[in-house]
Amino acid sequence: MSSVPLPPASDGQGPVLRRSLGVVDGVAIAASSTAATTSIAIGMGTIASVVGLQAPALLLLAFLPVLGIATAYARLNRSEPNCGNGYVWVGKSLGPWPGFLTGWVTLVGSIIFCAYTSAVMGSVVLILANRSGLHSLAGVTLDPTSTGASTAVGLIVLLALAFLTVTGMRAATRFQFALLVFEYAVLLVFCGWAMVTGEQSFSLSWFNPFAISDGTAFAQGMVLAVFFFWGWDAAFSVTEETRSPGDSARGGFIALFAMLGLFLFASVAFQREMSLTELIQNGPQALPYLGGKLAAEPWATLPLIALMFSAVASVQATLIPTARGLLAMGRDRTMGPVWTRIHPRYGTPAAGTVVVLAIATVIALLAVAIPKLSDMLLAAVNAIGLIVALYYGLTALACVVRFRSALRAGPREALLAVGVPAASSLVLLGLGGYLGYSYLTMSDHFELSPDNGWFMFSLPAAVVLAGLGMAAVAKYVRRSPYFTTGHGTDAEALTLPMDRTAV
Repeated sequence: MSSVPLPPASDGQGPVLRRSLGVVDGVAIAASSTAATTSIAIGMGTIASVVGLQAPALLLLAFLPVLGIATAYARLNRSEPNCGNGYVWVGKSLGPWPGFLTGWVTLVGSIIFCAYTSAVMGSVVLILANRSGLHSLAGVTLDPTSTGASTAVGLIVLLALAFLTVTGMRAATRFQFALLVFEYAVLLVFCGWAMVTGEQSFSLSWFNPFAISDGTAFAQGMVLAVFFFWGWDAAFSVTEETRSPGDSARGGFIALFAMLGLFLFASVAFQREMSLTELIQNGPQALPYLGGKLAAEPWATLPLIALMFSAVASVQATLIPTARGLLAMGRDRTMGPVWTRIHPRYGTPAAGTVVVLAIATVIALLAVAIPKLSDMLLAAVNAIGLIVALYYGLTALACVVRFRSALRAGPREALLAVGVPAASSLVLLGLGGYLGYSYLTMSDHFELSPDNGWFMFSLPAAVVLAGLGMAAVAKYVRRSPYFTTGHGTDAEALTLPMDRTAV
């Protein structure tokens, strides 16, 4: 993949982002943001509750449009590297309103992820505390299934991660890489163990998507499967801090294919060791349950620690692209100036990271209204799945529009530049639309429950409506030039020097 020339060296006129990252860093960020261990731990039980034992089929099927989206990202990034990625690309190709909406739903989805994953981190800490004999503290029950208790502990961990993210990208990515090595080693060992010793008979029917007879269940399962892969695009958010923009694409693709292998391997292993009833009953605790079923202490605790490391790495990897996406929007004046402040010492969008932390904290506290942790996670994962389908679909459509001239460049180029992104976009947008319609028609009242269609539809709908309201503020109050031209600020508009101290 060809490289885009690097911007000139800094002239010393203010704080700047630092170009210090390479392919390995991109893989670490993308893999951490995808959070394979977290997705497997909380997702296998969730997807089993929707489609039974067809998780392997849907994971393989969902990978195809996601791969198409990845090719669109790579092509757009090669043409215009920008930390705003979808927000910039969609704005230029489809118009400022869908462009702003793409940026908005991407960021809100990421903040929601940080909020609910903080509860996952807290839940793991509380399980560890329970296993060490500590079940209450100062009269408060340390219940790992409680949304309130898990969130309170998780927010403390979230604060520490935000500090590490602010103080330097290089240290953050190396920290993530170390966590990844440990968690993947544990995951592979225990899933391999389950694959060999599991008492449930392997069946090729697990890979048959036609075994799902209900259309709504199929659509919801596909959206959940797309959520499993969500995060590989984080590598493109640091393209302005990467020594070569092509490294962002390489990092994203390597992480994406690695995730496919892990997800398929783990889904089969879980179903070899656990019955459908066990998968559904254990929900977000499925991985710790697997560890306890296979091994005695202290080895049974290793999957729990791996889950903790995965949640930590994924939250930190999510903070990184979120703050940088807001940086891109801030420098276009579609968002406020606070998002453009670069720390003079660390060269990171520190102020934006702190504000993202504050917003995620508020959302996490609001989520306490759903007392059962597994219900809260299911609602959040479904909402994010719909949001991801929307912004992936719009970004792929932007690729189709921008490179439509490739239709005259020969069959291969037409297929890669237009055909594959177009098909992927239609699949994801179609799934999201069908699932949204199903939610609207499945209930006749509203309640805070993942079984209530109106509630499940209201979460992503509220995000989209809020985005349209913020777009109106950006256009009519801030008078952002983005809404006149549809063009985001070019990466070269900020001086991005090579960090010559990087290894």
